Amino acid sequence: MQPHLIVLDLDGTLLTDEKVISEKTLRTLQQAKQAGHEVMIATGRPFRASEIYYQQLGLSTPIVNFNGAFVHNPSNRNWAIKHEPIDLNVVNEVIDAVHDYKFFNIIAEVKDDVYLHYHDEKLLDIFSFGNPNVTTGDIRTYLKHDPTSLLIHADEMEVPSIRQHLEDVHAEVIDHRRWGAPWHVIEIVRSGLNKAVGIGHVHHELNIPKERIIAFGDEDNDLEMLDYAGIGVAMGNAIAPLKSIANEVTSSNNEDGIADFLIERLKLE
Repeated sequence: MQPHLIVLDLDGTLLTDEKVISEKTLRTLQQAKQAGHEVMIATGRPFRASEIYYQQLGLSTPIVNFNGAFVHNPSNRNWAIKHEPIDLNVVNEVIDAVHDYKFFNIIAEVKDDVYLHYHDEKLLDIFSFGNPNVTTGDIRTYLKHDPTSLLIHADEMEVPSIRQHLEDVHAEVIDHRRWGAPWHVIEIVRSGLNKAVGIGHVHHELNIPKERIIAFGDEDNDLEMLDYAGIGVAMGNAIAPLKSIANEVTSSNNEDGIADFLIERLKLE
């Protein structure tokens, strides 16, 4: 069988609800690699929060982080890094505008440096994973570099209004997503970026055509990726819009959906 590129979202896809890779899925992905297929991760997480899974899978491929805003190969320093941050002036304009709405916090990330608008212990628990440099205080004062991503943690009722403002005023320069419950977070990256863009950099170099890309996902930040892949697979726990555009639907992240699909499609043991 010709080599395929297997692309894995993390949360809600590769990872169970306990944030681990099941033994069956890990074993199946190792079998796929031994059979000559390539495996890579494409996630909204920064690298520091996905490195543990990269290492556990024993990968040597590039990884897509921040939904396509940062693509690099941790195993090959000669691989050209793709980093496309948001213009700092745009970020400051967005933060100014957000103060007209009810919000809890704003987080900016420059690769693995974290900036918190307000001190927040719960957010620190999440964003301190991987030991980043953390700066707390008005981001408009402390942030001096174009950030890789910007996150707005807002009141649930305010999220649609904030997103509408972003669409009305900044649609040409930024793209934004909404996190799934329970976090009501708007995630912002530079316009035109998504996981499919990141994967595009990788599969051409690996000389694997789109029709042999198998991509797994569960949320709206996986829409472009599944649409781009020759075989887009939605998890059983995926949102309805993703299932509607997927080529296939497998069982959930807690039921070894990735393993079951690959065993059948790639004829693994």
